[in-house]
Amino acid sequence: MREPGLGRDRGAADLVAVLSRAAALVALVPALAFADEPKSTATSERGTTSAPISKEDDEGTPKLSLPTESDRVAWTKSGFRLGLGLVYGRMQGLRGAPSGRLLGAELHAGLRLDPDWSIYASFQYASASQHMGLSGLRFAGTIDPTWHVTRSLALAIGFGFAGIVEGSTGRPDVEPLGSNLDTSYTFGSSNPPLPQCQGVGAAGLLRATYAIVLGPRAETNVELEAFGQYTACIDRTGQVDPDTAQPIVREQYWPHAGVTLSWGVTWR
Repeated sequence: MREPGLGRDRGAADLVAVLSRAAALVALVPALAFADEPKSTATSERGTTSAPISKEDDEGTPKLSLPTESDRVAWTKSGFRLGLGLVYGRMQGLRGAPSGRLLGAELHAGLRLDPDWSIYASFQYASASQHMGLSGLRFAGTIDPTWHVTRSLALAIGFGFAGIVEGSTGRPDVEPLGSNLDTSYTFGSSNPPLPQCQGVGAAGLLRATYAIVLGPRAETNVELEAFGQYTACIDRTGQVDPDTAQPIVREQYWPHAGVTLSWGVTWR
């Protein structure tokens, strides 16, 4: 038989051991929770941290995009076109007509009909100047059927009118003088030329255009143009025909040929 005191001591010892293990587990719980906390904190911090900046985002000034293939295709589609340009060239007089340098502006307005053809109305205004030569304004307007050989190269032929308006030129007057006429007079030659010309005549041109697409709405182009015109120059004498009451004028026909080079921008 066990002694009563020994059983109580052994039961107390077991109770103490159980309580000690329970206390150890209770003490271990905060430690485990603390050990998990950095991981969750790190996860949270990673979740809130912004994404790293790429090299593309850190390039600074944005770069302009180059025209795409779809932009080039868009320019071959039908629609309205408007172009403005600067013109420089020379106008050479034939058979004694005066010559001069040209500097001015031009305008093209028209329709792209299909990938191969366009129709334009062209207008040009240029100052004509040269010592003892042309001194005034040259203007022209033509209708230009245009063939698009490639996406960049186009050839045009135009027909219309062109004119000259001169001021004081310094050229000497020619016989017969206006003060000696009692009726209008037409010269048989343009040599020597009248001291002033104000008139309009027929004109024609051939044009080659090279275009570079800038984007879906604009392109730049360089044009080389050869033209010819036949101007009916009118010199008003200030007198009146006594029989018909019509103004007495002297008339002379000036043939010209010329070449111009232009740079411009076209919009669609």
